[in-house]
Amino acid sequence: MIWRGEGLKIVLVPTMGFFHEGHLALMKHGRTLGDRLVVSLFVNPAQFGPSEDLQRYPRDLDRDAGLAREAGVNVLFTPSPEQMYPEGYQTYVTVEKLSQGLCGASRPGHFRGVATVVLKLFNLVQPHLAVFGEKDYQQLMIIRRLAADLNLPMDIVGCPIVRESDGLAMSSRNAYLTPEERAAALSLSYALKGAQKLAAAGEKSREKILDLVKRIITREPHTRIDYISLVHSDTLEEVDILKDEARLLLAVWVGSTRLIDNALLPEARYTCCV
Repeated sequence: MIWRGEGLKIVLVPTMGFFHEGHLALMKHGRTLGDRLVVSLFVNPAQFGPSEDLQRYPRDLDRDAGLAREAGVNVLFTPSPEQMYPEGYQTYVTVEKLSQGLCGASRPGHFRGVATVVLKLFNLVQPHLAVFGEKDYQQLMIIRRLAADLNLPMDIVGCPIVRESDGLAMSSRNAYLTPEERAAALSLSYALKGAQKLAAAGEKSREKILDLVKRIITREPHTRIDYISLVHSDTLEEVDILKDEARLLLAVWVGSTRLIDNALLPEARYTCCV
């Protein structure tokens, strides 16, 4: 890319579009980290399973382009599936251990598709760093491992979850929720906050922390737990006793919509992306 030849620092924010304040926060932070900001918008078919929501995933390119302009994005990169996966395509990337369990167990092949498309975007854009949100925490850890293992000359930056005023983590899939499901979905953030308070009070037992989370979520209608896990923040291995800090990860079906969320235990006070 010509910008590299000019000595300019390039920042990439990969997205699947239908922008919300969470995406815009990543863009805003990206603007502070370099000289040129590239945002990719690609609904990646390789990370959707046969029965998942690829066809109905929300899309609004004109709206997204306007928001990207307002956010100071220099390039909105919108490749087509045919450009990313031309006829005869057969090469995929797998991050072995970190892709197992959690969302990897619920969505077989999902992270193979994520790792593949992200590496392709890195090769195409050649950024000096890329910015990802912590809501997709397992994804963030996988991309960091990919960059380290493949000796990519770039940094991976994670930014805290952006939430609605009532605590619901922002997600493009929130658009699927009915008003009743939207109210029930608040149980995810309530449960995470409850777990943080329990940990701050000195509770270290995984069993007791997860029991509280389950009780808060399942007392709401429309909810069905996919998984709740307390894991090491870097390795994603399950922890039985909370020692220094751990990451509480959960995926919950609210009606027909699968939502994910997570929190650090004990709670950390962020001032900016790191």
